[in-house]
Amino acid sequence: MKICCVGAGYVGGPTMAMIAHKCPDIDVTVVDYNAERIDAWNSDALPIFEPGLDEIVRGSRDRNLFFSTDRDKSVREADVVFIAVSTPTKDYGVGAGRAADLKYVESCARHIAEVADSDTIVVEKSTVPVRTADAVRTIFEASSREGTLSVLSNPEFLAEGTAIEDLEDPDRVLIGGERTPEGARAMETLASVYARWVPREKIITTNLWSSELSKLTANAFLAQRISSINAISALCEATGADVDEIARAIGLDRRVGSRFLKSSVGFGGSCFQKDIFNLVYLCEHFGLEEVADYWEQVVYMNDYQKRRFARRIIEALFNTAADKRIAVLGFAFKKDTNDTRESAAIYVCRDLLREQAHLAIYDPKAPAEQIHADLAPVADCGAIEICDDAYRAVEGAHAVAIMTEWDEFAELDFERLYDSMLKPAFIFDGRNILDLEKLREIGFRAEGIGKG
Repeated sequence: MKICCVGAGYVGGPTMAMIAHKCPDIDVTVVDYNAERIDAWNSDALPIFEPGLDEIVRGSRDRNLFFSTDRDKSVREADVVFIAVSTPTKDYGVGAGRAADLKYVESCARHIAEVADSDTIVVEKSTVPVRTADAVRTIFEASSREGTLSVLSNPEFLAEGTAIEDLEDPDRVLIGGERTPEGARAMETLASVYARWVPREKIITTNLWSSELSKLTANAFLAQRISSINAISALCEATGADVDEIARAIGLDRRVGSRFLKSSVGFGGSCFQKDIFNLVYLCEHFGLEEVADYWEQVVYMNDYQKRRFARRIIEALFNTAADKRIAVLGFAFKKDTNDTRESAAIYVCRDLLREQAHLAIYDPKAPAEQIHADLAPVADCGAIEICDDAYRAVEGAHAVAIMTEWDEFAELDFERLYDSMLKPAFIFDGRNILDLEKLREIGFRAEGIGKG
């Protein structure tokens, strides 16, 4: 069997690396228009950071895992083609700000229809709106090619930072297909690949539409839990309650569970906000205004949490951040990834720059050029300095803002940090990873999220 994946990003790269690792007899090729990205996958400096990914790629590369810009040849020779291209939120036209932009999916489908010349299974791996498979199938049926093209939905449920763990031992593998003999055969072909290392009872088959909608629903439910606990964090700060104690208490209820109840400055990443807005757009499209309003509030609460955190910093600094050095520790949207997409740090930093602050930013993995690009819209309002380590960023600072829960931040020498700062020395823990009482004993004026 030969597998081709179109799209060498956060989904396509790790997923195909794991398939190649677990199925050494299957040739797996990842293709992308971006030659620079493909070169990085073929180098010792991979374009994305995930714990454990380097070892898996190096173990399979040049054996049965290949990265190429030759899309025609790779698609033509493949038995199974995964579509793992970007589906960003539209920023133009109908549905701008809400609907998913499917231009890359459509372009990929047209290319497959043009190039593939034998029976091929096409797998939607990208996160797409429900019934996208209809459009893909229509493109295939309108082509003059020979052979059959079966369309499957196989959404990813990866969390950045734990993607390799999630691929190695997934909660479930979801495969959606048509309820026809051809669809059943296609689903079994794909299921047999995952079955090399995933127990069969974890491989779930559904109809196409249920599979497509499951990914949006899963992300919406997870984001809803974060926004719910963050809403309570504001009440905790006003009343003297502790949000971590509340999360532990309600998380022990088996009906609720403890996961995704960690209060913070807000969720980020490429999935949650995009997928919720996609869900909102679908609800509006079908005239379900009240349902759309309900889900949209999850995003509003997340935006409120980020604004509230920046406002607390400014208020603590005597209502002005102008010309004050603020050390920002962490810029990626979560630890163990170099991804900054929709990171809460972007929005907090922009608010501080608008107050003419001087930001000294350190993140162990986020590229400096990406940080500058994310802050470009307001870069002229204040000053930005990218630092090589946390101690350099904090030296001479009025305040420290913890924006990403990197393990190394909890292990810093805080007495050394305190001695290097201007006084009073403020520290704002946006991820609740520090012991605030110990910091106060050192002399910090320390605040967390949802801590009275």
